[in-house]
Amino acid sequence: MRFIGITGGVGAGKSEILRYINKHYKCEIYLADEVAHLVKQPGTKAYEALLELLGRDVAGSGGHIDKALMADRIFADPSLLEQVNGIIHPAVKDFLLERLEAAREAAETELFFVEAALLIEGGYLALVDEMWYIYADEAVRRERLGRTRGYSQEKISRIMSSQLPEERFRESCDFVIDNSGDLSGSCRQIDMRLKGYTWIP
Repeated sequence: MRFIGITGGVGAGKSEILRYINKHYKCEIYLADEVAHLVKQPGTKAYEALLELLGRDVAGSGGHIDKALMADRIFADPSLLEQVNGIIHPAVKDFLLERLEAAREAAETELFFVEAALLIEGGYLALVDEMWYIYADEAVRRERLGRTRGYSQEKISRIMSSQLPEERFRESCDFVIDNSGDLSGSCRQIDMRLKGYTWIP
């Protein structure tokens, strides 16, 4: 079983790539943002640590952490952001590694994927068997984000400037998928890559 990281800048089309992989390969796929939500649920270690850090009133009436209130606390004291990340990021890694071990023991999964824009910065190069970079031209990414998410060009520029430059993605990753054009072309690139694995028919 291969543990593969999927990363790339905003608007590169990581989600559509993963939808194709999920449909055509025997795999498990985890989105780091979704896992980060799971590890903050009541009863988890991260949940208790966050309440200890931010105040127990950050939990709403249903017991779940109020995202808006948490954001307000961090905005009021930016030093909290690093501490919050220091709780959530290790919890996400622990969750993924537990799932990875379970998948290996079950021996029913051939590919285990984790997707996030910040995998490289998060230290996942040391964990995955290979890292894939989903690339798309900046003009294509801008058009997609404006059309599908309604982002302004200013917001897109702000997000892009906060992410790694293309050169860093390319030098850190084992495989680059050019997703600038039609999805079918990207799918062919994926199939060609995975044909190298003996268990792929």
